[in-house]
Amino acid sequence: MATTERLTATESTADTILRVRDATVSFEMDRGTARVLNGVDLDVKRREILGVVGESGSGKSMLASAMLDAVEEPGRLTGEIIYYPEEGEPVDVLNLSKAELKRLRWEEISMVFQGALSSFNPTMSVRGHFTETLRAHDADVEAGMERARELLSDLYLDPERVLDSYPHELSGGMSQRALIALSLVLEPNVLVMDEPTAALDLLMQRSILALLSDLQEKYDLTVVFITHDLPLVAGLADRLAVMYAFELVERGPAAELIRDAAHPYTRALLKAVPNLDAPLSTMRSIEGSAPDPVNIPDGCSYASRCPLADDQCLREDPGGYGAGPEHPVSCHHWRRADEAVPFETEVGE
Repeated sequence: MATTERLTATESTADTILRVRDATVSFEMDRGTARVLNGVDLDVKRREILGVVGESGSGKSMLASAMLDAVEEPGRLTGEIIYYPEEGEPVDVLNLSKAELKRLRWEEISMVFQGALSSFNPTMSVRGHFTETLRAHDADVEAGMERARELLSDLYLDPERVLDSYPHELSGGMSQRALIALSLVLEPNVLVMDEPTAALDLLMQRSILALLSDLQEKYDLTVVFITHDLPLVAGLADRLAVMYAFELVERGPAAELIRDAAHPYTRALLKAVPNLDAPLSTMRSIEGSAPDPVNIPDGCSYASRCPLADDQCLREDPGGYGAGPEHPVSCHHWRRADEAVPFETEVGE
């Protein structure tokens, strides 16, 4: 591969709201240092929906925690996370005080976790969660509760009924939508969602994604949607970022990536997706397993599972090649990926 085909510049940062550079999370273990996020670079663009996808254990949730400097001890986060507000100076997230970080996490960047019931206090009404959050941030409670009612209505919930309920009195879909409303009550610019619909049935998942698209447009939100379910997010996202073995291996415009994925792993993910328009015989699971975080290979992390792997893949980290404008891919042999891993899919269309 000629060096001129490598990416020689970062993606445009003109519209960047969140910039991640060399983000690494490590844990010290008896048998060595485990890297559960390994040198991730990512730009999140203002007012986009970015889908971050990959198998369970690929590092997606750790990336979400890193964006908010919320990695729990004894994990150690290094690298650079910069938040760019529309007005004012850029914010170095990893150098904020506890008070500054508390304000950032709710008022600028908010997060929705998997499983609403684990996020709510079961002894407190939903109304209590809203008022407590508003008071903790010295916000106007009366104005904040009006916004809460509007958000709940936007999510097709009866505001007074939900506010007067305790979390266990709501269905899974209702409690998850209430949690989304709570995450937006302080008017953040960025919403990070970590597997927010994983515990819900398919119909409710699709319903919440449709509502999320409406919210994103109405409130000018930037959304980072993290999921193991590529087809779920394919039709929602503007761009997709694919994680494998604690690294980003491909990212690009969603429609382009679904139609013409350049990394063998992304193509294998698509090939493993149930598709009513393709014969069942064309589906293939991904054989093998991801590398141990204590022993991440020096070369390509996907080499042991990849049909294109050769000595170069075992020796050299692929870095980033340009499969198209705004479409970096970490694969030495990306031009041959379509032949090695063919698939037929209508995912997200």
